[in-house]
Amino acid sequence: MNFRDFLQMEGEIVEKNKGEHVFRQADSDRNLYFIQTGLLKAYYTSDEGKEFIKSFLLPNDLIGSLTAAYSEAECSFSLVCLERTTLLKISFEVLLDYSKREPEIANNMIELLLRFAMKKEKREFEFLCLSAEKRYANIAASSPTILEKITQNDLARYLGITPVGLSRIKKRIKGAE
Repeated sequence: MNFRDFLQMEGEIVEKNKGEHVFRQADSDRNLYFIQTGLLKAYYTSDEGKEFIKSFLLPNDLIGSLTAAYSEAECSFSLVCLERTTLLKISFEVLLDYSKREPEIANNMIELLLRFAMKKEKREFEFLCLSAEKRYANIAASSPTILEKITQNDLARYLGITPVGLSRIKKRIKGAE
C-alpha cells in the first residue's frame, strides 16, 4: 500500500480557519498532519512570551511534534493556520503499527523522516552560518509563495531579526538590483 492510499484510508480530514491552532506548545498531541491546502506556521514561545518561528508549511508537507507523538511528552512547539487549511490527521501510533507490518509504509516513513532531518539540517546551517541577508535571499529564491502570504513581522521572526533589520535588508537588495 502506498503512503497516500494509507493516509486516505486511515487519516481524518481536519479543516481549520485562519488563526486557528492545530495544537499548542505543551499540548499532548500524538498525531501527524499532512497538509492538503493552506499555509501554517510552526513556532516556539519562550517563558517570556517571545515567539520564535520554526518553519512555514505548505501543501504536501507533513508536520507533528515527534517529541509528543513518539515519547508521549508535551508538544515542544505550536502550529497555527495562516489561512484556511485542510489537513489529514493520522495517529502516530497507527502509522508506527502499519510501518511494522507494511514494508512500503515503513520505506515511506523512512523517506519522510530523512526529508525532515535534511530540512532541519539546512535550517540549522543557514541560521548558524549565513547572514540574515543571505537567509532572506534563500527564502526569496526557494519559497516566493510564502513571502507573498506572510507578514513582515513573521518573516523577520523567521530570519531571527527585527522588522527594522528586515526593512534595511530589503532596501539594500532593492538598491543593488
